[in-house]
Amino acid sequence: MARLHLFDLDGTLLHGSTAPVEISRQLGLEAEAVALDQAIGAGLIGPPEYAAEVYRLWAELTEAHVAVAFECAPWLTRIREVWAEIRKDGDYCAVVSLSPSFFVERLIDWGAHAAYGSRFPAVPFTEPMDPAGVLSAAAKVRIADLLCEQFGVGRDDCVAYGDSLSDKDLFGAVPISVAVNADSHLSGISTHSYMGRDLWEAYELVRHAR
Repeated sequence: MARLHLFDLDGTLLHGSTAPVEISRQLGLEAEAVALDQAIGAGLIGPPEYAAEVYRLWAELTEAHVAVAFECAPWLTRIREVWAEIRKDGDYCAVVSLSPSFFVERLIDWGAHAAYGSRFPAVPFTEPMDPAGVLSAAAKVRIADLLCEQFGVGRDDCVAYGDSLSDKDLFGAVPISVAVNADSHLSGISTHSYMGRDLWEAYELVRHAR
């Protein structure tokens, strides 16, 4: 049976950072984005409030800013190699993130079968933000179920990789999980734990697990 590998983005594929911080850095607004990350990480605001605030911060955002943010972000090493190996084995890989879909979907070009993020208006913004398009921890599980149906696998065939509170629901829904540079929210609920900057090393923990 094929497996589906589900990857978080912020703090997982990105080491010590998030897509909104990397995007905001291009606008000189890194400190504001870090403060929002701390607020959502502490549960002081929810995903809709967070999305509304970063939408406001990004009034001057252009596609050029997004491209540079993506290119210069602190990615883990060997992401593309891991996804190529997953594909070679006949398995599937997807990214499911609360970050903006216009950033997350760029990972399709790196070899992900699918990439889901919160829906934002097209860049540069000329339309209002729709809160209904903002993802949550629970939405990650719903998307995982949709992907299972799409690829013909079940939850029991899934492996989740994540780092924080937004991954907790998904970790509880699948049998195998890897906490990658994770905070205390995933302590005791992950199958494996990895600290480092090489995705291949994290993948090796579950590569042969069935």
